[in-house]
Amino acid sequence: MADKLRQLNSKVMRCMLCPRLAQYVRQVGQEKVKRFADEEYWARPLPSWGDPNARLLIVGLAPAAHGGNRTGRMFTGDGSGDWLARAMHATGFASIPTSRSRDDGLTLDDAYITAAVRCAPPGNKPLPSELANCSQYLLAELKLLENVRVVLALGRIGFDAYCRAAGLKGLAFGHGARYEVSGKTLLASYHPSRQNTNTGKLTWQMWLRIFETVREIIS
Repeated sequence: MADKLRQLNSKVMRCMLCPRLAQYVRQVGQEKVKRFADEEYWARPLPSWGDPNARLLIVGLAPAAHGGNRTGRMFTGDGSGDWLARAMHATGFASIPTSRSRDDGLTLDDAYITAAVRCAPPGNKPLPSELANCSQYLLAELKLLENVRVVLALGRIGFDAYCRAAGLKGLAFGHGARYEVSGKTLLASYHPSRQNTNTGKLTWQMWLRIFETVREIIS
């Protein structure tokens, strides 16, 4: 399983199916932002990562332009990554409570992180065709990750992408929504983006409770 996931990730990193996204991530990597001007950006599709035997699968939206697209690891190098690592560490899924770089020592236990789209999209808004192109990778992961018992979908886009890949219809997104489907538990949460966390739409207590629920389910 681990070898097949590595092969799939290698294919992802070479993907050129979406010209708009390929151009955008390269452009961001060249222009950068002032605070990261001295860093070399990853600037290509991101692989998924984590424990191949995971019982928890986390499905996000897409890499952040100056987060994952810079660091080369999903949910790494930005506020969303720190919120995720902190909650996962508090509930025993992550080795440290921060996610800053690919070599920061963060490892995941019993959890695997993927996304609906593997390249940072302009404005965090992938096109329907880009979501469709990338769906093959999520579908392949669902077949390979045989031990998954809980799927945590972050944001409506992540939720809808998982539902399409898993062939689920008629499920409504909402923070805290829970469905028992195909032998798995599907949980939905607002995405830990600054847009949600800075405005209080997603509070720390709401966010942590999601992961406590995951732990209760798989313990």
